Amino acid sequence: MNRRRTDAVLLASLALAGAVALGGCGASGDATGPGTPSATSTAPGSAPSDLAGGGPTPSGPTSGWGPGMWGDDESPGMMGGDGGSWAPGMMGSGMRGNWWLAGDGHPVRTLDRARERATAFADRLGLRVGEVMQFTRNFYAQLETGAGRQATEVLVNPADGAVQIEYGPAMMWNTDYGMHHGSRSGTDVSASQARDIARRWLRAHGTTLTAGDPESFPGYCTLHTLRSGRITGMLSVNAATGQVWYHDWHGDFVRMDDHR
Repeated sequence: MNRRRTDAVLLASLALAGAVALGGCGASGDATGPGTPSATSTAPGSAPSDLAGGGPTPSGPTSGWGPGMWGDDESPGMMGGDGGSWAPGMMGSGMRGNWWLAGDGHPVRTLDRARERATAFADRLGLRVGEVMQFTRNFYAQLETGAGRQATEVLVNPADGAVQIEYGPAMMWNTDYGMHHGSRSGTDVSASQARDIARRWLRAHGTTLTAGDPESFPGYCTLHTLRSGRITGMLSVNAATGQVWYHDWHGDFVRMDDHR
C-alpha cells in the first residue's frame, strides 16, 4: 500500500467515526437515554445480506480492510512491510506498544497460537485475553481487565502473528483504549437496548441473522450475529449514539475458544 493509499484509508477511517462514544454500554436494561436510538441510524459498517445463504456480504465503506491492512506478500499494507503500522504514524512512536505488536515471523493456524500472540500484546497493557475467535481472514481476541471487564478487541495476523487494536469500533469508539480515549461521559444506551438496536438494524437491512448477547466495552457493545443459533460474525453498537458498525473484515467464522 503506497503512502497516498494509506493516507486515504486513514482519512476514511476518521470520517467513518461519526459521533464519538462517550460512555460504555450499561450492564442492565433500565437505562433510558435522552431518546430511543433508531436501528436505522447511520451505520459506518456495511449492510449484511444472506440472500445466497452464506454469511453477511461486505458492501460498505470498510469493505476489504482486513487482508489489505496486513502487509503480507499478497497485500502489503498497514500492519507491516513497507506500509508499516498506521498507529505510529498517526499517534507518534510512543503509541506503538499500545496499538500494534510486530509479528514473530511464524504463521498462526490455531486458536492456542492466536491466544499466545494476543497475550503478548495484552501484557503490554496490563490486560488478559478472554474470548478468541478464528475467521477465514484473521483471528480476533477480546482483552479484559484483571477484574474480568471487557477492555478492547484485537486482531491477530494469521500470516506472521502481528497483533493490532481492531479497526472499526475498538479503534474509533473505545473511550479507554481507542483514538478518543479519555472522552468519557454518561451512557445513553444500555446493553439490552444495544441488543434491541442490533436486532432492528439486522431486520432493516434485509437479513435473517439475529443478535447474540452484548459484550460491553468502554463506549460501545459488541454482539455476535447468529444464524439458527450459530455464530456468523459480529457487529457493534455505539453506547452514546446507537450507531451500528458491522464488522465486515473478518471473513467467515471458523471456530472459537472462550476459556481463560
